[in-house]
Amino acid sequence: MTLQRGYARYAWFVLAFTLLVILWGAYVRASGSGAGCGSHWPLCNGEVLPRAPAAATLIEFGHRLTSGAALLLVVGLAVTAWRRFPAGHRVRRAAGLAGILMVTEALIGAGLVLFEYVADDARIARGFWVAGHLVNTFLLVAALTLTPVWAEGVPGPRLRGATARTVVFALALAGVLILGTSGAVTALGDTLFPVATLSEGEAQTFSDTAHVFVRLRIWHPTLAIAVGAAVVASALVAVRSDPRTGALAQTLVTLFLLELGVGLLNVWWLAPIGLQLVHLLLADLVWIALVVLTARAFAARERLPTETFAAA
Repeated sequence: MTLQRGYARYAWFVLAFTLLVILWGAYVRASGSGAGCGSHWPLCNGEVLPRAPAAATLIEFGHRLTSGAALLLVVGLAVTAWRRFPAGHRVRRAAGLAGILMVTEALIGAGLVLFEYVADDARIARGFWVAGHLVNTFLLVAALTLTPVWAEGVPGPRLRGATARTVVFALALAGVLILGTSGAVTALGDTLFPVATLSEGEAQTFSDTAHVFVRLRIWHPTLAIAVGAAVVASALVAVRSDPRTGALAQTLVTLFLLELGVGLLNVWWLAPIGLQLVHLLLADLVWIALVVLTARAFAARERLPTETFAAA
């Protein structure tokens, strides 16, 4: 049992470190540093260690180094799961899936560089790559979240007789995933087409010639409200099915409201980089809380331990 608790703490650490890497990646995009290593990967400007690097190169190269460290941490997570848990255990599956998704995360990042979907590139294809990157990132975070949750003893999901509950949570999970994808492309538009005033931003958004990345500024807030309803519904259903999830459900709703508030400030203050990073962090925390709540809502009640979301 002590080994499992130690493994769970390590898994939470890997998740936290991965979140820092995600935020750094967002800073690379927001600061226009994605081309800091040119169109070279895994080398940086054709070198293993860049000499006399510019600021953009340091930012991009630093992101690559931390991404590599995250990959090694996830490999350690998967290898340790194979040693400490029996064959077919859900912790093994979650950690193994995290390893696969970390590799695809690196490959998508490499594709963005090699195809030059970085810096000021505004091709529509870049939006699809960014959306795919976000989906992979969220699935990776979900796998990294379930690993310690299940290692702490939360049982695997039981779906029998929970049809309505399954629909509610499926809508909430899909909604947050779609909202995150929309937010990633919207943030890309804010980076590529910055404005100096709210009125300029409004004119740009509603222009007949507005780029599709800019037009998403209209739909993203509307989608956020709809997804918020699904998130609140999932929280209510979870509490009804098991009152012990009350504190976690409240945390989820609070995080989502904070994310909405920061999103409004992001619009009002014309998307400064710092606020973009806070908005992204809250989006990740909402996703983590929803994944944990889903795992607990569908776990066997008689074996469900006391909530430990605070350990995240």
